[in-house]
Amino acid sequence: MSENNWLKIPKEKEIHETISSLKNRGINVFIVGNKKEALEKIKEIIPKRSEIMFGSSLTLEEIGFFSLLESEKNRWKNFSEKIKNENDPSKRQDLRRKAVTAEYFLGSVNAIAKTGELVACDASGSRVGAYPFAAKNLILVAGIQKITKNLEEAIKRVREYVFPLENERAKKIYGMPSATAKWVIIEREIIPNRINLILVKEKLGF
Repeated sequence: MSENNWLKIPKEKEIHETISSLKNRGINVFIVGNKKEALEKIKEIIPKRSEIMFGSSLTLEEIGFFSLLESEKNRWKNFSEKIKNENDPSKRQDLRRKAVTAEYFLGSVNAIAKTGELVACDASGSRVGAYPFAAKNLILVAGIQKITKNLEEAIKRVREYVFPLENERAKKIYGMPSATAKWVIIEREIIPNRINLILVKEKLGF
């Protein structure tokens, strides 16, 4: 499938069908028009002074989330600051593991099946480790171009489109290639209101 197909904006009918499928699987969905509204929705969902953590995410960067953390340092208790300030490598690694249990964990997904499954993939697992259970509350932000026909196509999107882009990014930033090593597929959430997906009517991230 060509790159343009993976970036195609779905029709309103497909968007509504996807939202309905997601809700039937226990996932809250907020549909917003743009990046600014996505950021405002995050501010609305997370109470001030709550503990937060996040995975690396181009989508969060594009909506201005990381800039918000810099400009409003005291809005939330940012767990990543503990990691950043720890100089002992062993203790830092322990903190990274504890980070996935944050009260609110933010990230994105690589694909959203119209049938309601969420798909995320990571090399180390640090980004997706919080998704299945560890985080008390999970907030995911994704552009609507990530909607695919079904789960099979969602996985195909990761392998054919997302991974090559992430691999090149990793080599530039970290000096080493990435890998489709750790996968998370959320088919259903049994804890009410645990997962909130902010679906943005713009192309965001990979």
